[in-house]
Amino acid sequence: MRLIIATRNKGKVREISEILKGLKLAVVSLGDISFKSDIEENGRTFFANARKKAIAVSKIYRSDYVAGEDSGLAVGYLKGRPGVRSRRFAGPCAGDEENNLKLLRELDGVRQSGRRASYYCCVVLARGGKFIKKFEARLPGFIAGRPRGNNGFGYDPIFYLPQYKKTAAQIPLKEKNKISHRAKVFGKVKRYLLEKKTIKPDIFSASGGK
Repeated sequence: MRLIIATRNKGKVREISEILKGLKLAVVSLGDISFKSDIEENGRTFFANARKKAIAVSKIYRSDYVAGEDSGLAVGYLKGRPGVRSRRFAGPCAGDEENNLKLLRELDGVRQSGRRASYYCCVVLARGGKFIKKFEARLPGFIAGRPRGNNGFGYDPIFYLPQYKKTAAQIPLKEKNKISHRAKVFGKVKRYLLEKKTIKPDIFSASGGK
């Protein structure tokens, strides 16, 4: 049995696969299954985008579970921006570095109290074209003054976690997967699947066998 993550973002799938270790479940991306269609993320909320992706993919791959995920960064000073446009903040073809630099420019001169931000993640689980359940989680932090660290992706190099005195990109992946918004929300997905006895635990993996 598979869980299809409705994204082509390799960084996301790598994180999610690590979080879901212990489930007897193959975690694959749209790239892995050669999904050809483009799903336009034109919803006004993270939930709308996540639901749209999950339903669209699950209508085609009806025997698999599909997780539609949408996540982003909300900055209080910018009234919640970049929000659902986090990936396209600096333009439709912008990369992570361009998005980070634009955000730093918009916060230039803003004191730390105005740089509060939260990562937010919403996941919708679907199967056979039908909605099953919504999951959501947040990770609070601040926007740093400059990029630091080489781990992670997206806004991680400028997302500062005061409890660690590091940006998310300075924290090793294993550690990050214990605290991130994505870790929290997919931890909920994992517990749900286990509680429903839909997916059996992979005892061999969970016991540390090789």
